[in-house]
Amino acid sequence: MKLGTDHHADHQARAHPPLARAQRLFAMRDAVLTAWEQQVRASVRGADQLLTPILINTLPAFFDNLAEALTPGHPRENATSDSNVPAVHGNERARMTNYGPEQVIQEYQIFRDCFAAVAHESHITLRSKDWRIINESIDMGIRESIREFTTMHEGFRRRIAAGLSHDMRNPLAVICTSAQLLQRQTAPDKVAALAQKIAEHGKRLDSMIEELLDTLSYHRGQQLPLSLRQFDILPLAQAVASQVNLQHPGKCIVSGQSVTGWWCENSLRRALENLLGNAIKYGDDEPISVAVEATHERLIITVHNGGRAISPDQSARIFEYLRRENLGPAPGWGIGLPYVQNVAESHGGSIAVDSSPETGTSFIFDIPVDCRPFVQPGDVPKSGT
Repeated sequence: MKLGTDHHADHQARAHPPLARAQRLFAMRDAVLTAWEQQVRASVRGADQLLTPILINTLPAFFDNLAEALTPGHPRENATSDSNVPAVHGNERARMTNYGPEQVIQEYQIFRDCFAAVAHESHITLRSKDWRIINESIDMGIRESIREFTTMHEGFRRRIAAGLSHDMRNPLAVICTSAQLLQRQTAPDKVAALAQKIAEHGKRLDSMIEELLDTLSYHRGQQLPLSLRQFDILPLAQAVASQVNLQHPGKCIVSGQSVTGWWCENSLRRALENLLGNAIKYGDDEPISVAVEATHERLIITVHNGGRAISPDQSARIFEYLRRENLGPAPGWGIGLPYVQNVAESHGGSIAVDSSPETGTSFIFDIPVDCRPFVQPGDVPKSGT
């Protein structure tokens, strides 16, 4: 019986020499990735919400590396040798999904099953040496992906802690000092001023905590959960500007037209607050203008301020998560503009920046007037809600 098996293996080897076998392995890629995507969407929590380019990620490169490692005479020992593809996979999963480590591991396990199944359907025999390479590739891929995945999340937590301790120290100091002065039976005419300071800086802390919760609740690249309803954006822009003018009289002017559309009011309010707050920080006491218009079924909100221009290299990085430029008088966490970008993208739109010494700085917030077709169905409320 063994003799017959050896004879059959010799026949297969003559019929399919190493080069031809390698070509057949590479030809499996589309079938493996298609089967993998179907199974991952069906069984990995959160995968069904990801767009195909995000889900597929670095898997084509990992497949090619594995096929090379399975090719006799190729110098690649396994799919991870001389390659950081698994680390990039873990990095992207940390940045662009709500996965935990379990989902990353499950993806690799499904890849191994799909590779074996498609090889069987393609009449490609996987020998013990092949399985050693496959299992070593999968195991190493899991380790390197999880290492990078956890490193990204640990760095995320460290940056949040650093921002928390830095930015909350100032308002806390003002609140504590004001409270101490009140305890000393301060003159009645000063009580109101101290109470106002406590209220203002308490509001600052509340806003910081709200930003922190937003930051912890989503990853860059994912859509925010939106609660959509139909309303006019112009009164909302005027209301946000009036809040600015309470502390900075005449600072912010709103112009433009009424535009009624389907949006998430709370997230647009927060986005406008962040844009105006950014203009105050970096506008060198220049006036701020907010222009509202609609064109070709798009809503365009332009927030403009004077002051120093944003340099080209900063413009390229200004929406990076937790990045701060030490140019303004007020510290920030570096999560305001990334949040604004996420609001725009979650509505099916975008935000751009235009800045020069001659014209000042403008942030252009551009989204569909009716964003319902561009929002995940689960985020769109039923009629009347």
